[in-house]
Amino acid sequence: MTFPITRNRRLRRSTALRSMVRENRLHIEDLIYPIFVTHGHNVREEIPSMPSVYHLSMDQLKVEIEEVMALGIKSVLVFGVPNYKDAVGSSAYDDDEIVQQAIKAIKIWAPELVVVADTCLCQFTDHGHCGVVHLDQETQIATIDNDQSLQLLVKTAISQAKAGADIIAPSNMMDGFVAAIRQGLDEAGYEDIAIMSYSVKYASAFYGPFRDAAHSAPQFGDRKTYQMDPANALEALREADSDVAEGADFLMVKPALAYLDIVRTLKDQFDLPIVAYNVSAEYSMVKAASSNGWVDEKAIVLETLLSMKRAGASIIITYHAKDVAKWLKED
Repeated sequence: MTFPITRNRRLRRSTALRSMVRENRLHIEDLIYPIFVTHGHNVREEIPSMPSVYHLSMDQLKVEIEEVMALGIKSVLVFGVPNYKDAVGSSAYDDDEIVQQAIKAIKIWAPELVVVADTCLCQFTDHGHCGVVHLDQETQIATIDNDQSLQLLVKTAISQAKAGADIIAPSNMMDGFVAAIRQGLDEAGYEDIAIMSYSVKYASAFYGPFRDAAHSAPQFGDRKTYQMDPANALEALREADSDVAEGADFLMVKPALAYLDIVRTLKDQFDLPIVAYNVSAEYSMVKAASSNGWVDEKAIVLETLLSMKRAGASIIITYHAKDVAKWLKED
């Protein structure tokens, strides 16, 4: 029996036809590039677990921003390694600390670049947790003081907005953090500053290399009491719904690759832009496999990021951004 060639096959028969009917596309404008800034001079220190990602001092940051702009990347996400840490993360809301310095400088060097500020305390506390911790000396059980943490996160967000951040991206997962930060920004005169909420942030094994990069590993316990259980999907809807009600402008899913079902669920349920964070271990695994010749890095990365777009992400935070920008220009 002879069967006719199907419509789908006819539309796949040439590169030009496939391109004409492509349903999803990856654009440079979709990407946010994370950057790690630190103190010192002429510091460009590669992070061992994240090849081609660096700790950058301010002078090297300028070089990095010039490259980002030349590649056509429209946004960066700023993380900082501070000069000092304490129990309450006071360097996070210090107007003269490294994140604030970096934001101010970037807005001078590249005013049109969208600067996203990660708003958390873990990089700035000596215990590595995302909020204020009370440790029971007898039982050694640590608990997070949610409300006191919110006060400090609001101070941090205002300090970052004052420095020139276009978007505040709170990643702490404290209860009520979007409402608290929205109110704080508005009262401080920053009504136009958007909030990109880490709405659905799982207690994931995919964060390991980042903790090397940000020097933010918890010194005791873990973050499971305030980050989400990877087994839960309905909880993601509740978290996102709460953030929408509190005034979030973007909803983020972190990590991305193991949670594409959650990206799609949020895309179907909410009319806000969905952000997928292609996190550190997702990046490092590809780099490691590529360095061993096991995979085609370009093909793997582009297919992976396209899967995030197909799932419903409008924006992708990725350490691959510079490479992807080069590849898209070549194509």
